[in-house]
Amino acid sequence: MSYRILVVDDEKLIVKGIKFSLEQDGMEVTAAYDGEEALQNIQENKFDLVVLDVMLPKMDGLQVCQQVREFSQIPIIMVTAKGEDMDKIMGLEYGADDYITKPFNILELKARIKAILRRSVRRTTEQPEQKNILKARELELAFDSRRVFINKKEVNLTAKEFDLLELLMENPGKVYSREKLLDTVWGYDYPGDVRTVDVHVRRLREKIEENPSEPKYIFTKWGVGYYFN
Repeated sequence: MSYRILVVDDEKLIVKGIKFSLEQDGMEVTAAYDGEEALQNIQENKFDLVVLDVMLPKMDGLQVCQQVREFSQIPIIMVTAKGEDMDKIMGLEYGADDYITKPFNILELKARIKAILRRSVRRTTEQPEQKNILKARELELAFDSRRVFINKKEVNLTAKEFDLLELLMENPGKVYSREKLLDTVWGYDYPGDVRTVDVHVRRLREKIEENPSEPKYIFTKWGVGYYFN
């Protein structure tokens, strides 16, 4: 299977290097050099993942990410400048699945891309009935189509939000530390900080909980981690 990747950065040498490296692994890579071009590409084409720099001309990466999430749940890896913690958190808040900091090792970027792709491949079925469904009160998670419903109404989750909910629902009552969630859900020895998990849990609660401040599905074990009730 050949994956289609969109790489967005206004530094053409960086794009060229990423493109060459990913194509060596058999991926099909499209380049964009500003935010408007990136958004247009995503609207008009089908990609499996986007590598998106924050600092872009015409429209910054955060704006692009926010607008993309209005119509697509395509996995997005944000690229941030070293030390720009606010960009990292804002990227996650706006719906990014992961982030990587410049300067980065191309092997690390490739590992992150492959980890996300492994877990975000959609399995489809021609049968209208959904098989392999997890249910918890009003909440339903369908493995085959990677869809989530509350009271039969579909909730749009990003790839990482789905993976996180899937893991917790499959193991009710089991408390996962933030470090364990990073390692398990993000699919490799993740060097990022635990705020990534906190932001994803907060976003997930906002989507599936009637009152996120008083959750009935995803609970916090203070000082330890998170678990599904």
